[in-house]
Amino acid sequence: MSYSDQMLSDNEDGVLDHVDARTNLVGSNKMEILLFSLGSEERFGINVFKVKEVCPAGKITRTPNMPGGVEGIVSLRGNVMPVLDMATFMDIHPAEKHQTMMVAEFNSHIMGFLVHSVDRIIRVDWDKVRATEGMLSDKTALITAITELADGTLVSILDVEQILANAFGEAVVGSVERLESEHDLCVFFADDSMVARRKIGEVLDKMGVKHIQSANGREAWERLKALAESAESSGEKLHDRIQVILTDAEMPEMDGYVLTHHIKNDHRFDGIPVVMHSSLSSEANRAMGRRAGVDYYVPKFDSMILSTTLRPLLT
Repeated sequence: MSYSDQMLSDNEDGVLDHVDARTNLVGSNKMEILLFSLGSEERFGINVFKVKEVCPAGKITRTPNMPGGVEGIVSLRGNVMPVLDMATFMDIHPAEKHQTMMVAEFNSHIMGFLVHSVDRIIRVDWDKVRATEGMLSDKTALITAITELADGTLVSILDVEQILANAFGEAVVGSVERLESEHDLCVFFADDSMVARRKIGEVLDKMGVKHIQSANGREAWERLKALAESAESSGEKLHDRIQVILTDAEMPEMDGYVLTHHIKNDHRFDGIPVVMHSSLSSEANRAMGRRAGVDYYVPKFDSMILSTTLRPLLT
């Protein structure tokens, strides 16, 4: 039985609902990826936690003025959601129209992604997942990372945040009250999405807070250790240099859970709260964050919620 068949016939007991087993991934620096095809020889992947179910595409209703790549809307179990054709965004032209839909929850919104077929779930080490920054092309701009299967097949992990930004536009950072302080304030944040880093930076700039950023968990940990060593050698408290650490959950090379574990087990970071800022907005993901030692969990991307969460931690 294929993964797609399993999901269609037995969704309640399917692998996506084994939350307890998946929370055991916390601290292991592993992730589970759902593999799928867009009708070409390439293989693509998406974090299993984003996927609620896999089903036939069904009847899609076209509506006026839909952005390019958005096929229309569909009603599924009382949810009316937009449906995006992933092949269009990846500039792939399959011989036949996609009939399979992955239903995903992203930033607390439900949406459908049309794909050619769904393969299986694999478990990979984050340190085997490589970022693609620096590979400049329209297609690689929509790929956040690449990993390799045992048979040598490369899997491109899609940057869903960038795809949604291309389809619907980036989230607008509204009015954010400036934070008045007698001292310089600084937030360290890590996120593998360029869109997310840009938006976090906008919020912090409007708050009048300095920031240091990293593009993945391993880079973040190396930079944080360097900051801690520098503060220690000059007889300062690290808390006087950075007041909050903000991290994404899923990042190449080291995820946010392992990054948080490292921080919480190093006394030099005592007193510095860790805020997880993630598009994985389900209660299961919040539970994973708590298990890793995260102090606060903020769903992406709401500038008001983010600034409201950070404000008391910076005063």
